[in-house]
Amino acid sequence: MKIAPSVLALIAVAACQAQTPPAPEGPVEYTHEPDLRDVSYGPPERNVLDLWKAKSNRPTPIIVYFHPGGFTQGDKTRIETLDKPLLELCLQKGISVAPANYRYCDRQVHLPTPMLDGARVIQFIRLLAKEWNFNPQAVAMAGASAGGGISFWVGFHDDLANPGSADPVERQSTRISVIGSIDGQPSYDPWLIAKLIDEQILQSPLIPALFGFKGEELKTQQARDLFAAGSAITYLKAGAPPVFTYYTHNVRPMPPADKNEMIHNPRFGLLLKERMDALGLECVFRTPKDYPSGVKRAFTGEMVDFLLKHLPAQ
Repeated sequence: MKIAPSVLALIAVAACQAQTPPAPEGPVEYTHEPDLRDVSYGPPERNVLDLWKAKSNRPTPIIVYFHPGGFTQGDKTRIETLDKPLLELCLQKGISVAPANYRYCDRQVHLPTPMLDGARVIQFIRLLAKEWNFNPQAVAMAGASAGGGISFWVGFHDDLANPGSADPVERQSTRISVIGSIDGQPSYDPWLIAKLIDEQILQSPLIPALFGFKGEELKTQQARDLFAAGSAITYLKAGAPPVFTYYTHNVRPMPPADKNEMIHNPRFGLLLKERMDALGLECVFRTPKDYPSGVKRAFTGEMVDFLLKHLPAQ
């Protein structure tokens, strides 16, 4: 299922309605500089990525990483402070890593625009596969929170390649081999989240603002169409890539204790696993109880091994 042009048009129509987001979280300094820094993959200012090349004489697999931040803040350099173990382990195992920025949701941009940015990253790096020495058939996506949502969306969506485009980037495939997610949301539909986690989400302006709606507007068909268009689970079907998903909260009785448990609730992962299991698709679901207590980011090794297992060899 692709986004209909009429639905994409609604994103622009709704632009003036969004609330002002919090101030963006700025970049941090890398301990070890990437091989390439702030490479533009598209015209918008935030369409930039960095690249660490794994040492290899042969084309390597590559993982594209998307940062968290609720679609209103954050930066690709968060991989240094948040997911540095992921970066280091990937490079040790011969996997190149490309963390990328995407446009924030604000008065001009709404969901699913950040997802479309994510798709363009895949197309851009695939166009440069030979130059950057990676296997264009061995591409994974990973991310935390909003970054996980982007990874799900691109991974489950029909191929967005446009063979007739004058832009060589747009002619490339958006298909990927495997997805890794930390606290990712497969849906941003407040009506689904209300049933899954807590009806209080319907009283919050947070998610409607990401789509450009507020108040009673979220009950309109226009809003429902956009909620579906911006949610990865809308596109899930047979043939979707395998998923490893980790949540920082264990499953426990509702309601959520706080906002963090609301937006990073493991019930998102349980819903995704249920849907993928029904389609015969592999989905590994993990929470802290699955690992030794006191071991920081103990899931990282298992996730990287899972990604590597599903990345085609050259």
